[in-house]
Amino acid sequence: MHTNNQKVLVALSGGVDSSVCVYLLQQKGYEVAGIVLKMSPAHEQTVKDAQAVATQLGIQLYIQDMTKQFEESVIEYFTHEYLQGRTPNPCIVCNPTVKFQALIEAADRYGYDYVATGHYANLIHQDNKVLLARGTCKQRDQSYMLYRLGQRELSRLLFPLNQMEKTQVREIAKQAQLPSANKPDSQEICFIPDNHYADYIESRTGCCPKGDFISPEGTVCGTHKGIIHYTVGQRKHLGIALGRPVFVKEIDPIQNRIYLANAGQEYYKKAIINQLSYPSGEPLSQPFEAYVKIRSVAPLAKAQIKPLEHETAEVIFSQPQRAVAKGQSIVMYDQQEIVIGGGFITEVFA
Repeated sequence: MHTNNQKVLVALSGGVDSSVCVYLLQQKGYEVAGIVLKMSPAHEQTVKDAQAVATQLGIQLYIQDMTKQFEESVIEYFTHEYLQGRTPNPCIVCNPTVKFQALIEAADRYGYDYVATGHYANLIHQDNKVLLARGTCKQRDQSYMLYRLGQRELSRLLFPLNQMEKTQVREIAKQAQLPSANKPDSQEICFIPDNHYADYIESRTGCCPKGDFISPEGTVCGTHKGIIHYTVGQRKHLGIALGRPVFVKEIDPIQNRIYLANAGQEYYKKAIINQLSYPSGEPLSQPFEAYVKIRSVAPLAKAQIKPLEHETAEVIFSQPQRAVAKGQSIVMYDQQEIVIGGGFITEVFA
């Protein structure tokens, strides 16, 4: 953390994490204000909750409507990816293009030195750069979601919760009598409150056509409800009775087919990633070894990374990885801690 007597703008959602951020920064002597970003109609309650926290903690709250930017950059991307048979991660796209861009611009506009958020991640100041690293609380670590942030954002950020476990954060909230102390953690997709993402997409694009399930033997074995209802690696709620467990191995949006695999066949040895991003701002040109995550909740796995042309790279796993899904990101870590970079999965190889 930096010296106090400086001004910090906290991204306030009304949840326990961002509320405790404000409280901790106040305790350290910072001049604190909050900002709440209204991303979609589903964020009306977020604005109200943020206002309640700001009132209790006695801070100014800025309210910024980001619905247009969020619609164009995140919701349209999210919808398009599912219709193409890929598995999107809206937070990874939102963070650099909408959320943190808006926060930094607001800090500049209103005269704040830093921006703070309730993310569980670490920032390491080294050689005039700010490196992104895994949070102390590995169960809550959110560095995967932040890998596309660059030096412009990282150099202005504070993560006050980095050294804490979630239980500690809730205890502080209770002691401070914050209204968010017992508020449950937010759901994964902030703009779809009920998490029924397929219904949400169909409400925007119309009914997704049914198609064929293809068995591991290559024959038609059933009818799927529409490709947006399924993700790679899924084995429940398929409505298929083959007398043995099967998984979604591949989704073909062109033929409108979903290919199934037997248990044990859903592992991949290699992937191609594109749109490479490096938090340090320094791309890598030589092959190297790293630890990687193939999704936010996946354990770290060793891999060989081979940079290719046009901001792409080949990722060869030391051990085959389960259900590597196109559209998700592979994030690379040095010595299991510092984020080297990452990219979006475009191809997978069994």
